[in-house]
Amino acid sequence: MSLLIQLENIVKNYRSTRALDGVNLEVRTGVTGLLGPNGAGKSTLIKVILGLVKITSGSGTVLGHRMRKESRAIRDKIGYMTEDDCYIPGMTGIEVVQFAACLSGLPSVEGLRRAHEILDFCGMKQERYRNIETFSTGMRQKVKFAAAIVHDPEFLILDEPTSGLDPEEREALLYRIKILCTQMGKSAIISTHILPDVQAICDQVVILANGQIRLDDKLESLNATVAPTVTLVASGNLDGFSEGLSSAGFTVSRPANQTLRVESSTHDGFLNSVWKVASQHDVIVHSLTPAKTSLEEIFMQTIQEATHANS
Repeated sequence: MSLLIQLENIVKNYRSTRALDGVNLEVRTGVTGLLGPNGAGKSTLIKVILGLVKITSGSGTVLGHRMRKESRAIRDKIGYMTEDDCYIPGMTGIEVVQFAACLSGLPSVEGLRRAHEILDFCGMKQERYRNIETFSTGMRQKVKFAAAIVHDPEFLILDEPTSGLDPEEREALLYRIKILCTQMGKSAIISTHILPDVQAICDQVVILANGQIRLDDKLESLNATVAPTVTLVASGNLDGFSEGLSSAGFTVSRPANQTLRVESSTHDGFLNSVWKVASQHDVIVHSLTPAKTSLEEIFMQTIQEATHANS
């Protein structure tokens, strides 16, 4: 995995407020989820990467360019979708995306062609000819996303991309991001509060709190449980099954009526023992899958540790 962004000891002060406090970060190819509570420094970090704010100290490279001296070259290679609306009233949806294409250096006719192509990709139809101030929140999100990718950037920074979308549109946008990053060779940072979005498409997770990186790891590693653990769906005498598993030395929880989470302190004979106890209690196991540590648990634990460290 290629190294795309490398930040070394980045500090950013706004007068007496330290927004970023010694940030060291490496972003590689793939999709990186940027998480953190409000005021953690996520927006400042994005602006630092884009060269929109001057850093107080530190250094870094973005897509092969030095942060302090080549910020324009960096922005040429990045598609940025802002959290807040940023459009000119009176323009239609297609004009907004064409305008973004022209700002990126494309000629007007080519910009219009690309705008139509990208809005087709985003699932926008005849409504593209309406004035953007008449758009719903979901439609404006589509236009912002289209404007961010119309110039075919190699890297995307998406700030709350699924905010305000209904479940169907949210799934569709996540699918488009995944297509861009798995089939079109793009990479992305997604800053979001919606943890299932990160779980769905991200390869790497970065958690920022109090201006510092508190966690930076692969999602696959974070999801792995320390002890061998399975989640199973079963029917039959589940109360007796749970008691039998507990007597056999397993830790058992029941998150849903027919679902059990079973944890063992050892790998030796783990599954064979589960099947044996199920047979003893005439329980039918319909499915059995390795359990994962939830991203919500990881996030809350990381933020609590950061709070205690600064108290």
